[in-house]
Amino acid sequence: MFPLIGLIVLLVMVFGGFALTGGALGPVMHALPHEMLIIGGAAVGALIIGNSMKELKALGGGVVKVIKGPKYRKQDYLDTIFLVSKLMKMLRTEGPIALEPHVEDPQSSAIFAEYPRLLADKTLVNLIADTLRLVVVSSGTLDVHAVEEVMDNTIKTHHHEVQGPQATLQSLSDALPALGIVAAVLGVVKTMGSIDKPPSILGGMIGSALVGTFLGVLLAYGIVGPLATRLQQVIDADAAIYHTVKQIIIASLHGHPQPLVIEAARSGIAHSNQPAFGEVFDGLRGR
Repeated sequence: MFPLIGLIVLLVMVFGGFALTGGALGPVMHALPHEMLIIGGAAVGALIIGNSMKELKALGGGVVKVIKGPKYRKQDYLDTIFLVSKLMKMLRTEGPIALEPHVEDPQSSAIFAEYPRLLADKTLVNLIADTLRLVVVSSGTLDVHAVEEVMDNTIKTHHHEVQGPQATLQSLSDALPALGIVAAVLGVVKTMGSIDKPPSILGGMIGSALVGTFLGVLLAYGIVGPLATRLQQVIDADAAIYHTVKQIIIASLHGHPQPLVIEAARSGIAHSNQPAFGEVFDGLRGR
């Protein structure tokens, strides 16, 4: 919602301010569709040249992420702590054999089924199940630091993959001012072909050419660049839940007491989503 509000404010302030200072919007609006065709078409063409269909689809998903905002809320973090803690408790008290069916087939697990929103997140479920499967097949003999390294690599790989749309948006933002210059140069070329026209006509043609430069800069620094920045913020915010999973598993495998495990889980969560220690502690005790 905020990106849409920001876009409205941007357009109103830029064009409204121009009109209030005596600028005539007519010539700008007349030139805008043609310049947008050139700049927008060039931008779309560049995206097609530099990306596969998979990456282009991911770019669309990235824009949707910007509009929706971070995926996970406070309750999701609480549920993640409860879910992973229950699995680790089962491993500790009942052994790897009891845990095995839950990590081999999470979709049929009664424990995972308690948290349907988390169960629908394949990346999160795979991180939990794949890591604990390693512990199960090794009968708990794995070096904890080796498990932590595997989890770090998994999280790093996922983070690199979801950052693709952000990098694409940032590259597009960097290119748009130059594409605006391309449109402006074409406008100048067109003007030079009509050099014998009266000054009033030439002035309008030059003004139309300059709209291309204006539009390229506006799109780059007013719209696409901020979209890339916001997408990076959303990606970073969503990544915190995977680190929460890692902290619980690693702290539990180290044999730390429950209060320390809770703090390990809470420490990497942003304050806006961070549950209180009492909420987590009471929840784990079934209160």
